[in-house]
Amino acid sequence: MTDSDQPTSAQPQPSGLGRESLNLPNLITVSRFLLALVLFWLIDLGGHWIASAGLFVFAASTDWLDGYLARKYGQVTVLGRILDPFVDKIIVGGTFLFLLDKNGAIESGVTVHSGVTAWMVIVVIGREMFVSSLRGFLEQQGKDFSASFSGKAKMMLQCVAVTASLLSLSVQLQWSWLPATRDVLLWVAVGVTVWSGFVYVRRAVMLLRED
Repeated sequence: MTDSDQPTSAQPQPSGLGRESLNLPNLITVSRFLLALVLFWLIDLGGHWIASAGLFVFAASTDWLDGYLARKYGQVTVLGRILDPFVDKIIVGGTFLFLLDKNGAIESGVTVHSGVTAWMVIVVIGREMFVSSLRGFLEQQGKDFSASFSGKAKMMLQCVAVTASLLSLSVQLQWSWLPATRDVLLWVAVGVTVWSGFVYVRRAVMLLRED
């Protein structure tokens, strides 16, 4: 469950860590984690960039499914609320980290670049850690810190940028326009990530001032 799927105050309260946690939405979340491990292995291995991009898109697209099923069938659990955002941050943040290592990699005798920089990784992971801390603190105070449009836009653009970065590493797709398009998407995604962080900080300050 990413920023686009955080429960709101109008949704049912999650059940505890009992047998009810062994449900379909949580199984989908666990399967997404396993897919993320396979994805990281493929990226580290190299040479399978189209397959890696397809796997990333598939894994990321299952994110909405577990949240939808959990809400539709009343299967929101504490385990799901813990695992879902954790897995989402692992798959996005982890992919950025592995792509950072692929700058200047050699693919079939051709030097390729992912376009991902250390600053991008710091911004993406730092924002997720900070907002998660804010959410946890405010929810302990009984505040509604559900997702906003900025969080949804951030996640969507990050996924598009990561997909473009993965595809740009393929020697079969060495199109002249792809690196420039990838770089634009990456920097737009980072910019929206920063903007989204400021939006959440502003909301947090307003909620705290209500007291």
